[in-house]
Order: sequence, then structure tokens, then C-alpha cells
Amino acid sequence: MGFPPRELRDLQVRVRTEQQTPEWKARYAVRSGVEGTINEFAHGHGMRRCRYRGQPKAHLQHVLTAIAVNIERLSGLAPAEEPPSPRPPTAFQAFLDQHEIPRSKSWRTLGS
Repeated sequence: MGFPPRELRDLQVRVRTEQQTPEWKARYAVRSGVEGTINEFAHGHGMRRCRYRGQPKAHLQHVLTAIAVNIERLSGLAPAEEPPSPRPPTAFQAFLDQHEIPRSKSWRTLGS
């Protein structure tokens, strides 16, 4: 059994107490999310080995794999509870409304 030097022991005590603060835990939550994503790529999608030779093709493989993972993650989300809010009227539409000029629902139907 050995005892670390006093400087190392003091540093360990200071870092361990800092790790109990909410600020440190919030910063570490971001890091753990990033590390989890990297682990998913390395082990779940075979990103430790590249199928292609050359940096441009390897980069393309990484980008396409990231897009596929994002699509996979988004497809697993539940649909939103509330419908999206309508867009605010444009300045022209507000002008028409202010002067009580009727406007059609779709500008594509004006010529028909």
C-alpha cells in the first residue's frame, strides 16, 4: 500500500468536491451525451473501420452514417402533441387585412 504525495492528495480531494456541484454535473452531462454518441458510432455502426481508402471517401462515409443515425433517431420520436403554430402574416398580408381587402387562402389559385 502506498500513499500519494500531499499535492496529489489535495488535488484529488479538491476535484472530488468540485464534482459534486450542479455546474460540474451539467457540464459532464453534455460530455457524457457526446461520448455516448461516439460509442454508438464506434460499436453500433462499425466506424472503427472504414470501407473506403482516402480521406474524402472516408469523410463521406462518416457524414452519410451520421445522417442515417439522425434519421433513425428522429423516426423513433413521438409526434408532437400540439400542431405547429401558424406563421405570422407578412407585411403585405397585414396591409390587406388592415384595409379589409380579401385575400385568397393560396396565391396559386388567383389565376383560376
